[in-house]
Amino acid sequence: MTTRRARGDGGLHWDDKRQRWIASVTIGHDPQGRRITRKASGKTKTQAKTKLRELLRDQDDGVPTPVDGYTVADAVAYWLTYGLRGRDEATVSNYTTLAKTHILPTLGRRKLRELSAEDVDQWLTIESRQCSTRTLRLLHSILSRSIRNAQARDKVRRNVVLLCDVPTGRKGRPSKALTLSQATAVINAAAESRLYAYIVLSLLIGARTEELRALRWCYVDLSGSPDAAPPVPPSISVLRSVRAGGDTKTRRSRRALAMPQRCVDALNALWEKRTCGHTERAKCDCLVFTTRVGTPLDTHNVRRDFRKVAEAAGLIAGEWTPRELRHSFVSLLSDDGMPIEHIARLVGHTSTAVTETVYRQQIRPVIVGGAEAMDRIFRQSATASEPIVTQLVTQRPIP
Repeated sequence: MTTRRARGDGGLHWDDKRQRWIASVTIGHDPQGRRITRKASGKTKTQAKTKLRELLRDQDDGVPTPVDGYTVADAVAYWLTYGLRGRDEATVSNYTTLAKTHILPTLGRRKLRELSAEDVDQWLTIESRQCSTRTLRLLHSILSRSIRNAQARDKVRRNVVLLCDVPTGRKGRPSKALTLSQATAVINAAAESRLYAYIVLSLLIGARTEELRALRWCYVDLSGSPDAAPPVPPSISVLRSVRAGGDTKTRRSRRALAMPQRCVDALNALWEKRTCGHTERAKCDCLVFTTRVGTPLDTHNVRRDFRKVAEAAGLIAGEWTPRELRHSFVSLLSDDGMPIEHIARLVGHTSTAVTETVYRQQIRPVIVGGAEAMDRIFRQSATASEPIVTQLVTQRPIP
């Protein structure tokens, strides 16, 4: 005769409707006194017994039992809804699009507790054929953070994504920099554009596009203090951006930038065309750059008008973006001989690493600085110790 299981040993029964063996364990009671039950199923009685032992072991160890029917799609949806509070709307939209396009179609229906490192490796390998390395890092981060969020809420025991490395994806479009002749052509072509002052400032002071879109007239000093000791040139103060909360990208990005005369002239002309009722720039809290109806510019406004200027300058418009005016600023200064440390301060970088590896695009056909320096060094050496150099050359073995 079959004996009854002892209390706390769980239950095992056959479900005719599902045609499966069901294992169940009571893990406690809710505030209303109702039992909290965890269940697992198997096609055979042996499979169900194995899962029952796992449930009992987790209960004895004090480990929360993962939810069996919780899927990857559930975890990602929960994180997108509750894990991105305070983030910029553009960031949330970008993450949501990436998840819906690349994660959910392949992994969305997979039960989270059954997801393995092999599944993630295979998925990343497939995505690497169509995505850049940067996009793959974002996808890896979205999935990992979604599962970590589910792990913290006892939906799954471990995060297998942390065991997987991001492969190398397709090469993205490299950033470019305008040559001096191209930059001159762009400025000339922009003379009749409503973005003339915007393009001139982007190219001649290297401000970020999100910094210029948030620039207000009260942060613009078109006169300076020429009689001060030392004289103070005309400048703009970069204190805000269109990022979430209005903060600049980094603390070093908060800076005051002196302006070349061409920038001063362009902003003076723009001030004369203003539609606001203010008469003093220092007290005017209006945006410097707006649409025709006075609303703030967005990335689409700037990109569309800039590409019209690029086409008028003889460039292939689709190959250039407004942010590459900032790259051109860095490259033109570097090509003119300015130390990279000074350039990093101008563009608001915390260190020179990003300035040198991402922004600076060497636009000289031949880098001659090293050769010129070595010629100068060894010319001095030869003058000071000619006999020693001659002796060394004479004693060199003939190959």
